[in-house]
Amino acid sequence: MTTALDSLKQYTAVVSDSGDFESIDAYKPQDATTNPSLILAAIKEEKYARLLDVAAKYAQSQSGDKSNQLENAVDRLLVEFGVEILKIIPGRVSTEVDARLSFNKEATKAKAKKLIALYKEQGIDKQRVLIKIASTWEGIQAARELERDDGIHCNLTLLFGFGQAVACAEGGITLISPFVGRILDYYKKATGKEYTAKEDPGVVSVQRIYNYYKQHGYNTIVMGASFRNVGEIKELAGCDFLTIAPKLLEELKNDKEPVKQVLSVENAKKAEAIPKVSFIDDQPAFLFELAKDAMAVSKLNEGIAKFAEDGETLEGIVAKKLGA
Repeated sequence: MTTALDSLKQYTAVVSDSGDFESIDAYKPQDATTNPSLILAAIKEEKYARLLDVAAKYAQSQSGDKSNQLENAVDRLLVEFGVEILKIIPGRVSTEVDARLSFNKEATKAKAKKLIALYKEQGIDKQRVLIKIASTWEGIQAARELERDDGIHCNLTLLFGFGQAVACAEGGITLISPFVGRILDYYKKATGKEYTAKEDPGVVSVQRIYNYYKQHGYNTIVMGASFRNVGEIKELAGCDFLTIAPKLLEELKNDKEPVKQVLSVENAKKAEAIPKVSFIDDQPAFLFELAKDAMAVSKLNEGIAKFAEDGETLEGIVAKKLGA
């Protein structure tokens, strides 16, 4: 019997948002995404201890002081997860740059190149990897240069505002991840209101970005992310990609009602025209556009801080392993 998940896959590339290989394999997604929080949750499970062992041994074989050794171990751990995930999925895996580098363009580029080099050492071509970078001004510029100069494909994450999406498209970024659920969280807290899936501000935001890209001929992939319920997912059926956590994938798998397509290139071109704007070469205009959106500013900064915190906790676990 056809499930909601099966029918969704007819319109949209389904991506697993997890660091747990077993859950990824169960839903047969095309791609997979990871982040520091997901890797931290996974590495606490005994079944993934072997990956920590590999990362520690690799770091101990490299030259450098303890700080360099720790950095090498963490980077290799992220790549080990990616390599294992790529054994399961046919497409690409997203691996995230340290969130503490979100406002440093050159450091972001250097880390991205290092991660790609580590993948290459494991026999993984860069075409199967997306480097995840926060959608700050510096992050977007770093991704723009990585795409243009090095052929490194990027996934711009922690994207909440329309200006961020516009700048990414202008910069030729491969993929963006607008965060649906976190936008909903903000507005529910701010207004005290409950939203239906159709009026969900996160859903509306992604629909606007999708329509804008299709109306103006941008090739950047829109991948809705950070969902709170399957209603949000169904209202974005037809979006290029959707990255979905295992719990919601399971709900879709158990749902026998077919999902109807909502978004399409044809529908986007019939929708109300969205005037073309530009931010990529104008930092003041980009920052002003972002500053006008209190939600986007709040959630971007909050997301960077949380990923950085989880990254530091992950470092602590790796440091203990190195010390042992």
